[in-house]
Amino acid sequence: MTGKAHCYKRDHINTDEIIPARYLNMDREADLAQHAMEDIDPEFVKKINQGDFIIAGEDFGCGSSREHAVWALRGAGVRAVIADTFARIFYRNCVNNGFLAIECPGISQQVDSGDELEIDIEKGIIKNRTKGDQYTFQPITGFAREVIGAGGLLNYIAGKVV
Repeated sequence: MTGKAHCYKRDHINTDEIIPARYLNMDREADLAQHAMEDIDPEFVKKINQGDFIIAGEDFGCGSSREHAVWALRGAGVRAVIADTFARIFYRNCVNNGFLAIECPGISQQVDSGDELEIDIEKGIIKNRTKGDQYTFQPITGFAREVIGAGGLLNYIAGKVV
């Protein structure tokens, strides 16, 4: 998969910054998407294109456990978040909702906004086509890859029921 990087080179971006609590009365991704990241970057939804990536520092998605954060990013067209590290509950919410979260320590200091990235999930490789660099990450496990590929845990389970 390929896409453009949108970098937020800071640590501890919390779920209230990903989707502010004032919008938690919504549950449609299209509605949530209009407010994704707006308190960090008011122009975010105008800049993002379908299939682009967010690059961030450590502990991305910390704070309240809310699936709305994943829904807002996915609804905005984000294909994956690539961060130095993730808050565990956010990471699990990503997998459970069929959304790709890639942990790649140091990535936030290597990639710049606008860089074109190519990701090989199975091999654990991110190629920066703009800079000619390559970064490695721990490949997503088979089970998590299956859940993400199914579009989330509920879809995965439904596919297993006979």
